[in-house]
Amino acid sequence: MLSYPDINPVALSLGPLKIHWYGIMYLVAFSTAWWLGRHRARQPNSGWKPQEIEDVIFYGALGVVLGARLGYILFYNFSAFVDNPLIMFKVWEGGMSFHGGALGVLIAMWLYARKTGRGYFQVTDYIVPLVPLGLGAGRFGNFINGELWGKVSDVPWAMVFPTGGKAPRHPSMLYELLLEGVVLFLILWFYSRKPRPTMAVTGLFGAGYGTFRILVEFVREPDAHIGYLAGGWLTQGMVLSMPMVLLGAGMMIFAYSRAK
Repeated sequence: MLSYPDINPVALSLGPLKIHWYGIMYLVAFSTAWWLGRHRARQPNSGWKPQEIEDVIFYGALGVVLGARLGYILFYNFSAFVDNPLIMFKVWEGGMSFHGGALGVLIAMWLYARKTGRGYFQVTDYIVPLVPLGLGAGRFGNFINGELWGKVSDVPWAMVFPTGGKAPRHPSMLYELLLEGVVLFLILWFYSRKPRPTMAVTGLFGAGYGTFRILVEFVREPDAHIGYLAGGWLTQGMVLSMPMVLLGAGMMIFAYSRAK
């Protein structure tokens, strides 16, 4: 069993103002995407200019924050929202959903494509390889907060989390950091270095993220107010990720068949 490094979630306190590590992770995510996007834009025949990346990241950031919050309310906490709609604005209490954030980004990229006259999948194919490292940063923020831990386990790397009781548990947020962050980034980054059929890179992101998320859900503790949906194993995260796998795989098949 490993010792959980009990880190103060508040990185800096300036009187009543508190800067949380989780918020800093969002800044790391957007900064990383900006740097990677500009780096790739400088490559020969990229089709993008480095100065265009600022606008893309701005649109994406709005989509992530608004979509993630709205998605959490709709997918995970709708009953509480019905009782008190003002919880939508209580972001300091936590509650962000990847799937909601993903939908928010897709809408934001549609708006950006419409504004600039680019093809929609030309934009998304360019932006999705920049996303995974930011997802990994967000999962590290979850780790610092001691939240989204996994099931009770006796694996050597299990940890006792402050809010998870006395039993050691899977550090499932670190599994997601590794799979959805590092591994997915490497897959997408190297796959997209060569010209691919339009829509294929976007499809690979959806299929890859959905697959990794479903795998981690088997050892991740479901939200307490939702629990398992069926059979003692199906979770809300699985239900939301399965369409990503199917749609992503279908997009890749369609992209390559159309290219032929």
